[in-house]
Amino acid sequence: MQSKCAWCESQNINESKETVYWELPDGTRAIQINETPSISCKDCDMVYQSDDLVKEIEDQLFLIDAKKIGKEINYEKLMEQPRLLKRNYFDFSSYDK
Repeated sequence: MQSKCAWCESQNINESKETVYWELPDGTRAIQINETPSISCKDCDMVYQSDDLVKEIEDQLFLIDAKKIGKEINYEKLMEQPRLLKRNYFDFSSYDK
């Protein structure tokens, strides 16, 4: 877990599981993802997901058949969905330079 809030830099943060809303990569709709690992700051009341988790969710949504997902899904179930590709070949940030 991060040691301080990404917004106000307070160290008064906790891990939590939150409901988030995510637009699918094709832009056709948004889905609700329940019990998503999150960070909650008790000082500024911000609730957010780490950059690594955001990338993980984005990659998973890009690599699965999102048409098989209803309007909502649990985070763990989302991450268990079978992938159509092994990795996101369009994410050039992950290639070694």
